[in-house]
Amino acid sequence: MPQLILDISVSLDGFVAGPNASLDDPLGEGGMQLHEWVLVTKAWREAHGQEGGEEDVDSDLAAELIGQASTTIMGRHMFSGGQGAWENDPNANGWWGDDPPFHHPVFVLTHHPREPLAVNGGTTFTFISDGIKPALEQAREAAGNGDIRLGGGADVAQQYLRTGLLDRIQLHVVPLLLGSGVRLFDGNEGKLELTRSLASPTGVMHLDYRPQR
Repeated sequence: MPQLILDISVSLDGFVAGPNASLDDPLGEGGMQLHEWVLVTKAWREAHGQEGGEEDVDSDLAAELIGQASTTIMGRHMFSGGQGAWENDPNANGWWGDDPPFHHPVFVLTHHPREPLAVNGGTTFTFISDGIKPALEQAREAAGNGDIRLGGGADVAQQYLRTGLLDRIQLHVVPLLLGSGVRLFDGNEGKLELTRSLASPTGVMHLDYRPQR
């Protein structure tokens, strides 16, 4: 059965986004710093049609993660940053334009139904309004022999963790103190089994956990 994997970068003080997120700054103040480790890697740049990049532990891991999943689940906020009726959402078609980087089916959790959105590169966004379990069922059906990536945001990750549906947690702990913003694990408790750890010269720790049910 496909595994549901949360793969996410987090600050040393536990935040996955900074404060005061907006359409112009969707990850909040300082939030983009959480992803600088991967944006400069050769593997990430090659996958996005760019040249150059660093060849190191981070790049090796990025190469492993690219293509790891064959479907993605995400929340409404990660998709567009909006809320409420779709006709009132100024970013209703998402952040990524006509050619998103997923190249596979994406299931978006929302309280407001809408028809699927097919874009270039093999990505189709399907909007699920009846909860996290139906979203996971549809993602599993679409995944085939691949895994399912849980893209976030934090609220969606917390829901899947609380219900015991999350199979793995891949954390990239960045040596950064954001001080405030959106915490990853608010409202959750329980033990995690560490299955792998990789230290990067950049100071980023890559940690792979399995929730103990």
